[in-house]
Amino acid sequence: MARNVEVLLREHVKDLGRCGDVVKVSPGFARNFLYPRKIAMEATAENKKAMSRRRLVLDALEAKKTAEVVALVATLNGLELKTVARADEQGHLFGSVNAANIVELLREKGHAFEEKAVRLDAPIKAVGSHPVKLHVHGEHHAELVVVVEAQPA
Repeated sequence: MARNVEVLLREHVKDLGRCGDVVKVSPGFARNFLYPRKIAMEATAENKKAMSRRRLVLDALEAKKTAEVVALVATLNGLELKTVARADEQGHLFGSVNAANIVELLREKGHAFEEKAVRLDAPIKAVGSHPVKLHVHGEHHAELVVVVEAQPA
C-alpha cells in the first residue's frame, strides 16, 4: 500500500482542515481530487512560506467577519416579530406562519435572510409567542420570537 502524502490546503475543507494547514491524505485523494480542483498543493518549504503570508491576511479577514456576525447575532437575539393571522376561537390558525413569512417579517425590520436560514421544526399553527432559531453564519445562530396575534373579527 502507498503511504499518505502531506499536502498544504489552499482552502478550508470540512472534516480535513483549514486554509494553510498541512494534512496527510492518501496519494489518490490528493492526485484525483485536491490537486485538480486547486484545493491543495504540495507541502514544500517554499509553498509553506508563501501560504503563511496568505494565512495572516485570511485570519484578519476572518476575524473581521466573525466580529460582524457576532454583532448581528447580538442585535437579532430576542428580536420580536409580530404578525396577524386569521384564527378560530381556540387560537388555531386557519393557515400557518412558515419560514417565508418570517423572512418577510425580517425584511420589514431591515434584515435580509433566505428561507433556509430559518430553523423551524414545523410551521407555526397557533396564536401566541414562538421561539425561532435563525442561522446567521457558520456556527452562529440567533434566537427570535415570533408573536402571532389573531385577526380581529
